[in-house]
Amino acid sequence: MGTILDISMPIHAGMAVYKNKEEKRPVFERTSDFPANGARETRLHMDAHTGTHVDAPLHMLPDGATIETVAIDQLVRPCRVVDLTHVEDAIHAHDLDSCDPQPGEFLLFKTRNSLSDEFDFSFVYVADDAAQLLASRGVAGVGVDGLGVERAQPEHTTHKRLFAAGAIIIEGLRLRDVAPGVYRMIAAPLALVGIDAAPARVLLETV
Repeated sequence: MGTILDISMPIHAGMAVYKNKEEKRPVFERTSDFPANGARETRLHMDAHTGTHVDAPLHMLPDGATIETVAIDQLVRPCRVVDLTHVEDAIHAHDLDSCDPQPGEFLLFKTRNSLSDEFDFSFVYVADDAAQLLASRGVAGVGVDGLGVERAQPEHTTHKRLFAAGAIIIEGLRLRDVAPGVYRMIAAPLALVGIDAAPARVLLETV
């Protein structure tokens, strides 16, 4: 068995959330405690897109499939971490020339997003031309270390191109200490039904 790397965002009240919106912050409500109740219990109030999560097509497509349709065998599989820490603003098609995406590959993009735990309004995202290239190459999935695979795209073209090509999208990865290369990925979204996303624990195993 290889080394296991946890590339998930820890979930806590002060964690980074999209655009630092207070309504997106997780809330831990204590519903039972010692000594009065004899046990401690906590209710979690959390957006489905909190931290590391898997998007379902319904997130951006009105008739899109819901999260339980994302096959788990497509999330427990080989993947490739690609170093794009030199990219300043957006990942464009030419930035992917050196990694040469292949049909059926699941690619995780390591960018400067992983270097900070704070939300950056100028986070690195996947531009439309890169999404078009990835879709045309038939990649199985794309994982990013920002809380969005796109930024300031009114028509949400990056999401839509990838979903239309059948690609899975994982957002909110933490890749700071992960070297580029091939790994076995275990990405386990919560077994939620009928909605547009699910938080996930994502692990990499060295091969």
